[in-house]
Amino acid sequence: MPGDIHEPVLGLWRALSRRDWTAVKTFLSPDCIYVDMPVGPSLAARGPEDIVKRLKVGLEPLAGYENHDGLLVSTGADVMYEHSETWNWATGETAVLPFVTVHRVRDGKITLWKDYWDMGGLTNFAPPTWMDELAVADTSWVFDATGLI
Repeated sequence: MPGDIHEPVLGLWRALSRRDWTAVKTFLSPDCIYVDMPVGPSLAARGPEDIVKRLKVGLEPLAGYENHDGLLVSTGADVMYEHSETWNWATGETAVLPFVTVHRVRDGKITLWKDYWDMGGLTNFAPPTWMDELAVADTSWVFDATGLI
């Protein structure tokens, strides 16, 4: 039933929009894999704790962050979510990023999360120091998911 697999996806994105890290973890299976597809599967994260560490690298420093709902479609255990995010930096820059996210849901938990977005669309609007800050961020979450997704 589509509603059953849509609820964890929508719940996850509501929690992420609030940057409620504890709630985000509740929607992820213990072995969930998260991949930012523009950077590839060799820089994935696995499991709720490491996925939240990974998400915090980009989202926690922001002055504001909001997810905007969009089209949600599913087939079997797979859910595709077309949405957008607004990123606001304390230095005044703002970016609105279109996303397509693919989730796999089993037993009410997200087991796979792949984000597709335009890296250039973000870097064109981010502060000039943003890439430097990412270069020194916590990378203890890195998991190589090559061949697993």
